[in-house]
Amino acid sequence: MSELSLRLKTIASLVPIGARVCDVGTDHARLPIYLKQNNIANSVIATDLNEKPLKFAKENIEKSGVSGISLRLCDGLSAVENGEADTVIVAGIGGEVISEILENCCWIKSNSVTLILQPTTSPEVLRKTLIQSGFDILTEIPLFENGKIYSIMTARFCGNTLNYPEHFYYIGKVPKNENGIIYIKKQQKRIFDCISAYKNIPAKQKEYELLRKIYLEIEKILTENT
Repeated sequence: MSELSLRLKTIASLVPIGARVCDVGTDHARLPIYLKQNNIANSVIATDLNEKPLKFAKENIEKSGVSGISLRLCDGLSAVENGEADTVIVAGIGGEVISEILENCCWIKSNSVTLILQPTTSPEVLRKTLIQSGFDILTEIPLFENGKIYSIMTARFCGNTLNYPEHFYYIGKVPKNENGIIYIKKQQKRIFDCISAYKNIPAKQKEYELLRKIYLEIEKILTENT
């Protein structure tokens, strides 16, 4: 099996020792195997929507010789019951899809369950879904790998709908370190592209004004203490 990527190693570093993990969209089970080989997770449920990745996952698990990994063919968390996991990982999937997976699972709404999430697209959709569903985002780690910038976030249910400004959904709690600046500027560029597209479309003026305001707020954040 190939060496674990920096992205997956970073995710693994966020898993508490002794956790009962569910890895959604496990693909070839590289992360679950790593968690067991390094005595990080007590148990892992690895789910995937498709049979083929689970077939390879089963082969990889058998080759690794580890135990304590349960494979389940299902959509998101639909085959995982309350109490089976206290740490849920959903990584390498678009923000809209992660949002749907979380919205379709009731038992994650507990302060004893930690979410580790890494959206590949539309992180603002995921952040807004989390906040509006009573979760709070605890930490974010910006990660640059293979020419792509991601944010790996941890979240937990708090039961309150927290009040964040609109620009928060685009940049979250990403710190202003080297990778963080790259991430924030990427998000700002996405907003700029939308502003440019909406500027001369009468039906999009409301969205144009909102995004323009968000763009200026992010610009202010980038120039603070620099």
